[in-house]
Amino acid sequence: MVFSSLLFLFRFLPVAFIIYYAVPWKLKNLSLLLLSLFFYSWGEPRYFPVMLATILVNYLAALGIEKFAERKGLRRACFLIAVFFSLGMLIFFKYTNFFIENLNGLLNLSIGTLELTLPLGISFYTFQTMSYTIDVYRGKVKAEHNIIDLGAFVVLFPQLIAGPIVLYTDINKELKSRKIRLAQIEEGVKIFILGLGKKVLIANNIGALWTEVETLGFANVSTPLAWLGILAFALQIFFDFSGYSTMAIGLGKMLGFEFPENFNYPYIARSITDFWRRWHMTLSSWFREYVYIPLGGNRKGKARMYFNLFVVWACTGFWHGANWNFIFWGLFFFVFLAIEKAGFSNFLDKHRIFSHVYVLFLLLISWSLFAITDLGQLGTFFTKMFSFSGGTDWLYYLRNYAVTIVIACFLSTPLIAKVFSKVDVNWIKNAIYLLIFLLSVAYLVDATYNPFLYFRF
Repeated sequence: MVFSSLLFLFRFLPVAFIIYYAVPWKLKNLSLLLLSLFFYSWGEPRYFPVMLATILVNYLAALGIEKFAERKGLRRACFLIAVFFSLGMLIFFKYTNFFIENLNGLLNLSIGTLELTLPLGISFYTFQTMSYTIDVYRGKVKAEHNIIDLGAFVVLFPQLIAGPIVLYTDINKELKSRKIRLAQIEEGVKIFILGLGKKVLIANNIGALWTEVETLGFANVSTPLAWLGILAFALQIFFDFSGYSTMAIGLGKMLGFEFPENFNYPYIARSITDFWRRWHMTLSSWFREYVYIPLGGNRKGKARMYFNLFVVWACTGFWHGANWNFIFWGLFFFVFLAIEKAGFSNFLDKHRIFSHVYVLFLLLISWSLFAITDLGQLGTFFTKMFSFSGGTDWLYYLRNYAVTIVIACFLSTPLIAKVFSKVDVNWIKNAIYLLIFLLSVAYLVDATYNPFLYFRF
């Protein structure tokens, strides 16, 4: 698939920005819409009509909600049509075969599965369009009468494929009026380069260790290598996903938009609650705003609060993938979030070192649940993690990847960023940005290993 490589992005971006900057202001959103649709359809041409239908249905539904403001039945019908359509597309493409396979296993049936591939970014843009329609229904924003502006919001190419999840309320004013200054473009370029470096220089290199562990077979690794491998995956997924989000934020700034931050050094968290305030923040905010609070949040007693948490985290896990391991992953977090809400967070606040060890240990367990979709292999891996089986194989991999692991661990804390911010000499900073860019491009030209983990969600 073309989006598995950043090389396509590098070919697309220069042309896209030349066109975007060249057209007059009144045509910028139209150019953005057309460029974004081209970007999407180049990688997933079969599902181009699905994207157009998503825009059209939510556009018309929002207008209907506005038009029938005094007729509650019709207003609600417009709202439900949009929600059911958006969720229906997501469920059909992402979960149909999951339900068929489980139904076959449960009832001993032989229903055939469908030949479906997951449309790129459907989990992200479905949540974005739903948030728009829900906010119109709530009266939080007015319906967008310009379908070009709404379409540009839905398919905005920097964050279309893998987030961050941008709400209509985040950029609705900028859709109508935004200024693009040279200083803003320069800042956007620097942010993009940092994201590129995270992805290409850190995520790709550390991710190769986890790939080697998978290739060896979980039954053949020692306990130290199992832990070393899942540490590598934890660092890979952070730098992979935060790298893409950072690139998207930088590109958005170059287009005149301010996208929300998606990561805030999650691995320095001192509780699981704190971790989810720092990891994939736009997804956490979405579930809090559109699921947890509407269910009652913590306003209807403790029993209801824990039930609401259960629903949110079951949905969070299922959102990530149509496999049981993702559901277990979400419920794993529910258990510890519930424990912390019951009072354990007070203990964590008082014991700084323990709280960090507690979080990092649980996160490595959780990433094992996330990374291994086959439950049999997952059981084998957990056995290896806790069987304390010896072996010298892990020393070979530690020697090969020690420098990368140490660099990745340091970069996952704010330490390097704080030091960099104190450098007052601009040419030194610019030289560092240029070096990161050149090294990233050199790696891309030469490397064959360049996965994007979150593209499959």
